[in-house]
Amino acid sequence: MSTPCRLQFVPFSSALDAGFWHLLSRNKLDVYKLDETTHNIHGFYYNGDPPGLPCRMNIDYTAFEEAVKTPPRCYRTNGKLLNTNTLDSFREFDKKAFLESSAKLLWEDIRSGRAIEDPGLLSRFILLTFADLKKYHYFYWFAFPALTIPDAVKVTAQSVSLEERFNQKKIEDIKNMHDQMRVDSDASYFLLTEDRENVKIAPLKEYKSLAASGKKPVLCFCDPCTLEKHPGWPLRNLLTLAAYNWSSADNEFEVICYRDRMKDGLRSTVHSIVFKVKLMPLGDLKDCPKCVGWEKNENQSLGPRKVNLSATMDPSRLAESSVDLNLKLMRWRLMPELDLENISSTKCLLLGSGTLGCNVARNLMGWGVRTITLVDNGRISYSNPVRQSLFTFDDCLHGGKPKAQAAAESLKKIFPGLNATGITLSIPMPGHIVSESLLNQVKKDVARLEELVDNHDVLFLLMDTRESRWLPTLLGMVKRKLVINAALGFDTFLVVRHGLRHEDGTMDTLEDGATMRTPIHGSQLGCYFCNDVVAPGDSTHDRTLDQQCTVSRPGMSMLASALAVELLMSVLQHPEGGYAAADTSAKDEHFIKEPASSLGLVPHQIRGFLSRFDHVLPCTRAYDRCTACSQVVCQEYLQHGFEFLLKAFNSPSYLEDLTGLTKLHLDTQDIEIWDLSDDESISD
Repeated sequence: MSTPCRLQFVPFSSALDAGFWHLLSRNKLDVYKLDETTHNIHGFYYNGDPPGLPCRMNIDYTAFEEAVKTPPRCYRTNGKLLNTNTLDSFREFDKKAFLESSAKLLWEDIRSGRAIEDPGLLSRFILLTFADLKKYHYFYWFAFPALTIPDAVKVTAQSVSLEERFNQKKIEDIKNMHDQMRVDSDASYFLLTEDRENVKIAPLKEYKSLAASGKKPVLCFCDPCTLEKHPGWPLRNLLTLAAYNWSSADNEFEVICYRDRMKDGLRSTVHSIVFKVKLMPLGDLKDCPKCVGWEKNENQSLGPRKVNLSATMDPSRLAESSVDLNLKLMRWRLMPELDLENISSTKCLLLGSGTLGCNVARNLMGWGVRTITLVDNGRISYSNPVRQSLFTFDDCLHGGKPKAQAAAESLKKIFPGLNATGITLSIPMPGHIVSESLLNQVKKDVARLEELVDNHDVLFLLMDTRESRWLPTLLGMVKRKLVINAALGFDTFLVVRHGLRHEDGTMDTLEDGATMRTPIHGSQLGCYFCNDVVAPGDSTHDRTLDQQCTVSRPGMSMLASALAVELLMSVLQHPEGGYAAADTSAKDEHFIKEPASSLGLVPHQIRGFLSRFDHVLPCTRAYDRCTACSQVVCQEYLQHGFEFLLKAFNSPSYLEDLTGLTKLHLDTQDIEIWDLSDDESISD
């Protein structure tokens, strides 16, 4: 037997889940209000933690549910919560009296025998809180009341492991019998008796009958401590109970600190420790013993703690941390190389806030884009909400809200963390003559559009008319912005990314031996206008209503807008970005080769045919006579600015004359005439 030494206990450390604070906030607003009385809550601890973890008391979102089951292999502790109305009340609260009141209840439970009948009464806590619901700052202080025996508890036998104390059969019997006891009770405290061959466990209430029969019960408790030589906090009140009810002057108690861990995938109790203690009898003590138990703060001094949960409790921040969950799971599980930061930092300018604009904005949000600016000059009409997903019937009233602003407001309602801006702006167009009275306003509109293009990384062209896409196409080319164009027919659609020129305004030259099947570099790709041999003009003049509106099958905008955004994402994930060579459906290698973008192919165009539920991926080179992106047009804009644009707006033939399309038309007519003349001469 070793020299008696003082027994030291490892105190609890509180571990609060964020869900607890969420429910406390709700209860404060809906239930407690200004009430400062105590409320019943509960927590639990676990006796299977691996070495190195503190002796934890866990409080989570189930703390307020009386009938909730304790997690498997965990042990319930009952507590009292007192939430103050002000921070001053929290600071000035009589914490000594609060702890003493809990101690008196505990002492009375021990003296009356209620704690023997219900050992769960020995493990309890009190929690003092203040919730600042404006800032989501929480102040709290835990106490785990423990009665102190007037004379220190002395260890009379050095601690040993459970394997040293019992053979393997008895250890297995202890585990099995304790599991069975847990079916009907909490079983955090129990007794053990043994003879030569067997062991038995029993509840605390059988102590006196077992002792009277000549068996010396061993005190057992489920120990949350992970240290090799020291027991956890729950033992303190068990020893006080034993000292008051069962101790005599020379009485020794054997104690088992029962620890039930998983080791190498198997259940193990070898970490449990066994020792003997001598207790001072308390049977004649009437007054409540001194009580300790206030938790120390992060600085290891007696004081409250503070937690700042604004990042997780503020609904706006909760939304911000949650909207990207799907994206993060994609990266964690499927595509570790997915660059989400590149996506979220990309600033997108959406020209057009109608059917395509609304759907593109929704898809961009789903991908985690944080800056979206919408531009439109229209107002919401009664025909819009059923097709345009960001508008409602109320937006149509009183003449209709401006489309761009209403769309931005709707986006912010969906996700407050989005930097969404709506701008009402008319885009000047070729073929739409600018009168003297409109000249200053058109200058302002052009300057505003140029500024917007400068401040964004990607332009989405989502307008109704062909000519409204001309100026943004030119600006995107000159300012070297990535341009994604989406256009709808009745049952067809086009999604195209425009070519991206080098810093000097040039594109890659064709390599020797290049063929039609050679992938076209991103700098060589054509724009929306490159396949046209006529300049854009006023497409709504002298047209019927159905010719002025985009009449499409309802699903077309969903398909085209989704593909436009997905095309952007594939480009952003490609190592060359906007310079990525175009994949086409004309070759089959993409079915077997590893794509350069983590998201797969990066085509130039996607042309869909809903009547056949089919789409193709054509690719075209930039046209040197294009009225929007050819070098001569870009140079004229860079040299003459608004003066050049005004000529394009006012003169229908100016762009065709500038690019050589007029001469091309004349040459084509001459060829047709000569062909006809040859045919006539032969017939003669």
